[in-house]
Amino acid sequence: MSFESFLINVLAYIIPIYAANASALVFGGGAPLDLNKKFFGKPLLGKGKTIRGTIAALFFGFLAAFVCGFFVPAWFTANYLVFGIFLVVGAVMGDIMGSFIKRRFGLAQGQPVLFLDQLDFVIGSILSTLWIRIPSFEEVVAIMIVTLFVHKASNCIAYKLRMKRVPW
Repeated sequence: MSFESFLINVLAYIIPIYAANASALVFGGGAPLDLNKKFFGKPLLGKGKTIRGTIAALFFGFLAAFVCGFFVPAWFTANYLVFGIFLVVGAVMGDIMGSFIKRRFGLAQGQPVLFLDQLDFVIGSILSTLWIRIPSFEEVVAIMIVTLFVHKASNCIAYKLRMKRVPW
C-alpha cells in the first residue's frame, strides 16, 4: 500500500469522528443526556454528556462523513456513507461508554484517565465499523497516535478559550 493510500485510509476514519467529538464540546451544554439519573447511587453519565452535545456530535459527524464520501475512493469501502454513519455513532457511543466507566469508578467529570479520555471515541468508532471494514494494524496505530496528540492540543486550546474547565 502506498503512503498516499494509507493516509487516505486514516483520514477516512478520523475526519468524521474528530468532527463529532469536537462538536459535542463546542455545541454542548444544557440538559444532561442521562437526565440526572443514578445507577447504583452514582450518576449514570454525569453532566458533561448533554442532549445538545450528542445531537451536535451526530449532526456534524454525519455531515463530515457525507462530505468525505465524495473524496474517499471506492476501494476504501463499497458505501462510505453507511460506513461513516456507523463510524460516527460508534464514536459518540464510545465517548458515552468512557463517561459511564469513569462514573462507575466514582471519578468526577474532568478527572483524567490516561488513554480512556483520549481514545474512547476512537475505539467505539473502529469497533462499530468492523463488520464493514477491518482496518490494518498500522492504520489503527496511526489513528491512535495522531489522536493522542490532537486530543492533547485541542483540549489545551479549548481550556485557553474557556470552553473546558481542565486542560486535558
